[in-house]
Amino acid sequence: MERKVTWEQYSKEDLKKIFSFAEGYKAFLSKCKTERECVNEFVIRAKQEGYHDLKDIIREERKLEAGDKIYVNHMGKCFVSFILGKNDLSQGMNILGAHIDSPRIDLKQNPLYEDNGLAMLDTHYYGGIKKYQWVTIPLALHGVIAKKDGTVIPMVIGEKDSDPVLGISDLLVHLAADQMDKKAAKVIEGENLDIMAASMPLMGKNDLREAVSANLLHILKEDYNIEEEDFLSAEIEAVPAGTAKDYGFDRSMVMGYGHDDRVCAYSSFEAMLQIKGIPDTTSVCILVDKEEVGNQGATGMFSRFFENAVAEILNAIGNYNEINVRRALSNSRMISSDVSAGYDPNYPSVFEKKNTAFCGKGLVFNKYSGVRGKRDANDANAEFIADIRKIMDEAGVCFQTAELGKVDQGGGGTIAHILARYGMQVLDGGIAVINMHAPWEIVSKADLYEAWKGYIAFLKKA
Repeated sequence: MERKVTWEQYSKEDLKKIFSFAEGYKAFLSKCKTERECVNEFVIRAKQEGYHDLKDIIREERKLEAGDKIYVNHMGKCFVSFILGKNDLSQGMNILGAHIDSPRIDLKQNPLYEDNGLAMLDTHYYGGIKKYQWVTIPLALHGVIAKKDGTVIPMVIGEKDSDPVLGISDLLVHLAADQMDKKAAKVIEGENLDIMAASMPLMGKNDLREAVSANLLHILKEDYNIEEEDFLSAEIEAVPAGTAKDYGFDRSMVMGYGHDDRVCAYSSFEAMLQIKGIPDTTSVCILVDKEEVGNQGATGMFSRFFENAVAEILNAIGNYNEINVRRALSNSRMISSDVSAGYDPNYPSVFEKKNTAFCGKGLVFNKYSGVRGKRDANDANAEFIADIRKIMDEAGVCFQTAELGKVDQGGGGTIAHILARYGMQVLDGGIAVINMHAPWEIVSKADLYEAWKGYIAFLKKA
């Protein structure tokens, strides 16, 4: 069934709003390339909007009531914001949930080595990537170094015009006959994704062995107060260097690193900021880490940090007991705001056009994700989808429905099935992305805007 195409219905005033909203997103995407940087930005914005840290509320034994705005900063990698509604929390929440981690290249704990006059950094890739896409492009280092004295040093190298960039080399085509015969998955091996970091020896070092590494360590010590041993307690991510850009002659799209899933995280958080006064139902925005590697660990969605936050809020309201925690979660409704695969004319064979997400046709709803026989899928209930349809249509939001490629061809996962374990109603709803998981991805500005509108409408639903 063909639905309205977004661009065709916009007025000149609409277009101004769409392009203006995209400028804010481009600035965010260019600045926030790691989960920690995202959380730092969201915390700053939340404080400006009158949100209070849940840790302060707990410490001060402050009582919460309808209209209060609360945020949770979990280990610097997850962020949750709440606006308490008029209805009892045990009646449920309207939740938007996205992830803020993206595929990348991580430095190992002992990364530095030298090979014939070149200092190299050993790496371990993170998330599902095509490894050959990450060679010969400029990379920046983003992360933190935790010192033994408790200080944490932030690191961003490669983003300023005056900064150097790093990179991963590839074999020259003249010597690549054997390489060109390999399957794409084997063209570049994971252990060969090492970053070239320096080539100049430390002047005055008598022993020429490891002299380049010595010079690199000297620079790190002088410029960043980093010792080699500090890599043991560091989290340093190599990401594409550069800013998000307008894409296409008409500037209708955005090319940037990390659209998956920061395009949904940004629009979800911005939707929360549009909830004014006291909503009927408590509004929530969950932004989490580790989705790209299975949602495990203390900062993944399988962690119970969100459940614990709900329990603490109920306690601060004065209505805590275990059954109310269970009811608050099971009575909730959620849009798992994650991206979908946008149709690519260069690769039509992997898409089934009747059930495919198209750039420029609005917010995308996926009834189920998973792989092949719907394994690991949430598979939302028809009744909940009907309710979402009504909300979107009443708010004038353009939307489409899709699957992630052909049945036996595609597949993927989101955090939807994890929150659904509580018995809440959950539906995947996000934005179509071309080049998903590549260093540079593409989205439509119209889809970004429609998602924002849709998320606002959902949060406002009583």
